[in-house]
Amino acid sequence: MSHKYFITFTFVLTIGLIGSTADCRDTPKPEPRPLGKDYATYRSSQITSNSLELNDPTGTIILRQALSLALMRNPNLSASSWEIRAKEAQVLQSGLLPNPEFELEVENFGGDGEFSGFDGIDTTFQLSQLVELGGKRSKRIRISELEWELAEWDYEYLRLDVFAKTTKAFVDVLSAQERLTLSEELVSLAERVYNIVLERVRAGKVSPVEKTKASVILGSNRIKLERAKRDLEAARKRLASMWGSTTPTFEKVSGQLDVVKPIPSIEQLIQRVSQNPNIIRWATEMEKRKVAVELENAESIPDVTLSGGIRTFNETNSNAFVLGVSIPLPLFDRNQGNTLEAKYKLTKTDEDRKASELQVLTMLAETYRTLSTAYTEATALKNDVLPGAQSAFDAINEGYRVGKFSYLDVLDSQRTLFEARDQYIETLTTYHKAVVNVEQLIGDQLDSIKIIFEQN
Repeated sequence: MSHKYFITFTFVLTIGLIGSTADCRDTPKPEPRPLGKDYATYRSSQITSNSLELNDPTGTIILRQALSLALMRNPNLSASSWEIRAKEAQVLQSGLLPNPEFELEVENFGGDGEFSGFDGIDTTFQLSQLVELGGKRSKRIRISELEWELAEWDYEYLRLDVFAKTTKAFVDVLSAQERLTLSEELVSLAERVYNIVLERVRAGKVSPVEKTKASVILGSNRIKLERAKRDLEAARKRLASMWGSTTPTFEKVSGQLDVVKPIPSIEQLIQRVSQNPNIIRWATEMEKRKVAVELENAESIPDVTLSGGIRTFNETNSNAFVLGVSIPLPLFDRNQGNTLEAKYKLTKTDEDRKASELQVLTMLAETYRTLSTAYTEATALKNDVLPGAQSAFDAINEGYRVGKFSYLDVLDSQRTLFEARDQYIETLTTYHKAVVNVEQLIGDQLDSIKIIFEQN
């Protein structure tokens, strides 16, 4: 008897597997964008205990240290990496065959007459297997693979975002340090001017009112100094938060804020914008929607359930095979609504793609305008405004000491100089942030574009 059960089981499973297999191919992982490609990045599939042993930095840090920490320890990047693992598991699940069903049926017992008791019992052992037609399983697998690829693109977008935000947070700290230094210089200068005024008041050369004015200016500059200290501390906390730390352990950052390089043309940047993950991912999204339409069309094809087993007749002590086929009749539900929905979503995805491309190009144009303006202003401030303001301040400050200029002249030259220096810091900060924003949009460094241009 056992060999008959084995034959039946093998028969049913073989029939069920015919036409249900699918070509499960490995989906290649999207290539990271050139920007920050050489930095190690958190990957849940590659993470080890050693790679997590990244202590919070101390002392003075540079930009590369900040980026390395952020890309390995940023909580959002970590969460996105686990989402990729979840999509991998979804691909596995979508490729599994439907489970066969075992059925035991007992007939002709507990009745009247010859069917009383269990003497006339008939027992049926049966296995059933759903056979999907129309390539449904292969299409489900392909959709899962494309969703996995989209998760990879989302991860790449987030990696660039973390890279950009960390760089901008670093620039903010560097800028806040420069402003703190400027405020300290301003307080020191105000103290020196106050002492000069005090000497001139004691010598009877100027009115005591000027001493009051100098005292007010000194007090105001000390308030600005305290504000600069608080701004620096806030910027340090924002930078530390990029690698998941609530309290900054580093003391300061080291970098050159006053480095300004010529920028490429907007036409060169537009040629590179196709590397943006928010644009390139739409090819995958469109393919996914097309396969979804194909799947809904396939769902209109009824699946077949095959069954087979053995029936035992207790009264005659004999056996017989049982075979069955079950096919739904698509009289009313032919999956019309889901098919239309999939087609509409395909059209919507195409429109979303166009909107996304337009949005990226618009952002690039706006960011480029900010970048070019900041570059022009920074160059003018460094070459023309700052040297002139410094020269005028030195001359008037020395002239006031010997009585050639009034205290009002000193205040005016002081205000002009330090406003120009503060404007220079603000312009440099805007310039470097705009560079980061442009690089995030094109997925590459601006320096690489310039090198390629010169080689051509």
